[in-house]
Formats: sequence, C-alpha cells, structure tokens
Amino acid sequence: GTGSSILSALQDLFWLSKSKVEKQLQIISVLQWVLTFLIMGIACTLILMYILCTDCWAIAALYLAWLVFDWNTPKKGGRRSQWVRNWAIWRYFRDYFPIRLVKTHNLLTTRNYIFGYHPHGIMGLGAFCNFSTEATGVSQKFPGIRPYLATLAGNFRMPILRDYLMSGGICPVNRDSIDYILSKNGSGNAIIIVVGGAAESLNCTPGKNSVTLKNRKGFVKLALRHGADLVPVYSFGENEVYKQVIFEEGSWGRWVQKKFQKHIGFAPCIFHGRGLFSSNTWGLLPYPKPITTVVGEPITIPKIDNPCQREVDFYHSIYVDSLIKLFDKYKSKFGLPETEVLEVN
Repeated sequence: GTGSSILSALQDLFWLSKSKVEKQLQIISVLQWVLTFLIMGIACTLILMYILCTDCWAIAALYLAWLVFDWNTPKKGGRRSQWVRNWAIWRYFRDYFPIRLVKTHNLLTTRNYIFGYHPHGIMGLGAFCNFSTEATGVSQKFPGIRPYLATLAGNFRMPILRDYLMSGGICPVNRDSIDYILSKNGSGNAIIIVVGGAAESLNCTPGKNSVTLKNRKGFVKLALRHGADLVPVYSFGENEVYKQVIFEEGSWGRWVQKKFQKHIGFAPCIFHGRGLFSSNTWGLLPYPKPITTVVGEPITIPKIDNPCQREVDFYHSIYVDSLIKLFDKYKSKFGLPETEVLEVN
C-alpha cells in the first residue's frame, strides 16, 4: 500500500545519503594524505617559526627541545602506533580507489626481509596504504611481520611531519636506519623500499609499466650484508591514478628535474588528477583507479658481510627475473593484456 511505498522511498533516500557521505569521507581521507605529502612538512616548519615569534613561544621552544632529544629515533625503527595505523580514515582511503593487497606466499617470522616495491608512481599510494596502515590487513595476511616503509630521510627533519610518519611505521631510506632494523631489532622485520625512487617517478604515466632497476643494486647489497630475503612487489594500477607531463631526455624540463633529484633527493613532477568537486576537472585528487599490490615469493639470500660485485650482480639478476615473472603471472588478472611487457630500465 501507500505506507509501504513511502517506507521504501525513505529507505532508498537513506541509503543514497549514506552512499554520498561515504564517498565524501573517501575524498577527504585521500585529500588529507595528498596535502600531507605535498605541504605538511613546510607548513609545520613555518607555523613553528611563527609561534616562536608570538607570546606562545614557550610551546614551540619545548617542542624544539623535544626534537633535539628525539632526533635519532627515526634511525632506530621509529615510533609506530597501532592506534594510528588502524584509524578508520585509512579504510576510506583504501575504498576510494580501491586498494588491495594480494599475498602469494607465507613469510617466516624467523627471517628479515627487504621488499622491493614497484613502480613508484607519483606518490606511492599503494605502498603507503598497504604497509603504513592496516587498511588492507597486512598484519593479518603476514602475521608476525613488522613492515617499515622507507622514504626520504629529509622528511624526518620536518617538525610534526616526522612524528606523523613514524606513527605509521615509516622510516628513513638510509643505511643507518636499515642497518638498525635488520641487525638490532630482532627478526620478522620487512623494510619496503621503493627501488625506482625519484628517477622512476619521472616516467610514470597511465598505460605504462616500466621500472628503474637495472642499475639499482644497493638494496641487494644491503640484503646480502644482513642475510635478509628479497621479496619482489608489484602494484598494478599505481601509474594510473595521476597524469603527468613527461619531459624528453635532453629537454630543459628534464634537466631541472634531474638537478632537483641530485641535490635535494626528489624530482618535481608536473601532474594532475581530478578536481575536488568533479571528476571532469583538474585537481590534486588522484583518479579513483584500482591499485592491486601483489607480494611475490621471497628469494633466500645468504649473509655475506662484504659481498663482492659479482655476488651482488648474481642476486640482482635473480631478483629482476622474479619481478618479471611476478608481473607476467598476474598481469592478465588485473586488466592488462597478455602481450603487455614489463619494461626494465
């Protein structure tokens, strides 16, 4: 009757409203991370300097004193917070794309690991969501394994930002930090290194599957020095979420990018996603494209205190072959044609 029709209409309206609210929460969750990635470090530094010039200078002074005292904490595994890693905001972040973590093999808690994450993309969104939060269930998929996502050491010189990053289990991608985690933090540690780094980010664009890896062998040497197993990881869709202006080799734009990369550690990219209120406009929000991160089979690595170049090259070649096999095995399952080839540069 009329009553049931009205009730049905109200139910439809309720679910429509709920769906819209969830979509807005997803957008907000992604936007806050994009702004964190782009401006939080600089913004917090400027705010701290401003507070020092006000009547509230004692607050800033106390924080700076704490900063000096706490300066080396990022090099010693950081200060992760399971509470932060389990925030509901990360689940909205996950569902915006959506992002998915695929496990292919078990990992032993008696071993340590170095995950090679590919490709970098513009912001490494898959790497962050999968390994610096619990949104995709990394602790349930790999029980007893503590993931540490490694990023630029310069981020940990920025006030407030450093604490925010450490709460998610993010550490500096430098030798001191990695040596500490792999030698003085017991077993069951997994350091996730985005091997291609800034150089790889310069070439990421939708429809392109390429990795910067041929001359990236430092992570293999670290694995040999600590006897940490290597694990290839590929994120299908990481390059699809932003569109980028690609400068050709030899152009002035590429020259500027390489200078920044050499002297500062990151390469400025000209990119865009969708707008905040419409997917038909340009903006900083990534496009909501699926990102599927596949964690491959671990490669057993012996412990060699001073590995020679021949040994590094040998295990590097095994790693490259494993990554290509991982890509070929799963590419058709995640929307790529069988003819697609992973380009290794």
